[in-house]
Amino acid sequence: MNRRVVITGTGLYSCLGVGLDAVRESLYKGKSGIVFDKVRKEMGFRSALTGYVPEPDLTKALHRRQRVGLSEEAKYAYVATVEAMQQAALDIDYFDKNIAGILYGNDSSAKAVIESIDVVREKKDTTLLGSGSIFQSMNCTVTMNLSTIFKLKGINFTISAACASGSHSIGLGYLLIKMGLQDMVVCGGAQEINPESMTSFDGLSAFSIRESDPTKASRPFDKDRDGLIPSGGAATLIIESLESAQKRGAKILGEIIGYGFSSNGEHISNPNVEGQVRSLDMAIKQAGIQTKDVDYINAHATSTPIGDKFEAQALYQFFGDHTPVSSTKSMTGHECWMAGASEIIYSLLMMHNDFIAPNINFENPDEDSAKLDIVATTREAKIDCFLSNSFGFGGTNSTLIIKKFAP
Repeated sequence: MNRRVVITGTGLYSCLGVGLDAVRESLYKGKSGIVFDKVRKEMGFRSALTGYVPEPDLTKALHRRQRVGLSEEAKYAYVATVEAMQQAALDIDYFDKNIAGILYGNDSSAKAVIESIDVVREKKDTTLLGSGSIFQSMNCTVTMNLSTIFKLKGINFTISAACASGSHSIGLGYLLIKMGLQDMVVCGGAQEINPESMTSFDGLSAFSIRESDPTKASRPFDKDRDGLIPSGGAATLIIESLESAQKRGAKILGEIIGYGFSSNGEHISNPNVEGQVRSLDMAIKQAGIQTKDVDYINAHATSTPIGDKFEAQALYQFFGDHTPVSSTKSMTGHECWMAGASEIIYSLLMMHNDFIAPNINFENPDEDSAKLDIVATTREAKIDCFLSNSFGFGGTNSTLIIKKFAP
């Protein structure tokens, strides 16, 4: 089978704002969600910068038995999924009567693990942890909780692929639907935002230390970039076959037409150009389009010196200087396991509102980024087709291509 796969619902819990309308406004205005977190500095972090989202209060939304197993990132994912379901005109009753799956990107649940170990070390009694601890601690905390809460009965597992996790979840859901193995999949990515989840990362000296002005710290493609900013939250997309969407009378937000993937097969943390180009090439060929058909590229670019350099080289090799490029991580920081999903939604918001969000803080190009059309300020533009890159530790690469739906 070769079914068409469409997006019918999106939901966000992002440092750019709670809800799609707030996020769209932040994207258009180039508003940063980066803050200084004094707790991190007190803990001994080299960098106290982070994207910020408040932890949602779900006491009125869920009963206690449902809440106790929710990790921090699972709470974010729940809120994002509720919004996506509302946009897609879905409810729990629909999921209970039909088969829908869930594939969600998540690669850590550090806070829950650390808190449970701290209790045991202090009290010397594991029985004090309670039943919720194990469900919060596992990497599949999001999928196991959401599948239960929303009565999802199809495919059900977590994608753990570093900072490409959210993107791969959409790509794999797309393939399952395309092949006729599922009609609908809840996809996305979630990232805990607590300091505990980022201590080892901070120890790599990968974070920006431009603490005097947090909103200026994330500078993808800029010559003076000095590292990424950790961030988090959750992003959910409802994807389904065209037949399923039309049968429900759902509004179609976009069509997934290409998914490329590759592994660099080299260094565990450093990227390379060849692997990224293979992912781009696979996505373009699967989509059946030419590079000139892509109107906008949402780059992975995290604001690290080497990462941005190699991506700029790969994009220039593949697209030349004709395609507008920006990295929304300039505003959000690096949302890690969530990023590949959230950046699809950010790009959809641009597509439906005829603008390209700026790559803020892009003031001085380097020799590689100078060759690209980096969008430094908000640009009014019609987007019919966009591409989104996501790369991660271990050399995992993912590329998604989305276009406006045409019957």
